Amino acid sequence: MKPSELRDKTDEELTELETDLRGRLVKMQVAKATSRATNTSEFPRIRRDIARIKTILHERATGLRAADPS
Repeated sequence: MKPSELRDKTDEELTELETDLRGRLVKMQVAKATSRATNTSEFPRIRRDIARIKTILHERATGLRAADPS
């Protein structure tokens, strides 16, 4: 997901998206551990999306970037 798409979302939407992504990551890790490996290239993509979300939320919390740029 692009950072510009994430910046358009509210804090609540970002938090909800982060929770969903973390759930998907856990399910994929369990599938990998039980030899039901799915597309393993999804792991880094999901981790990066979570990191992007956390970065945007941190920027907003510290005032580095406003929640609404307009």
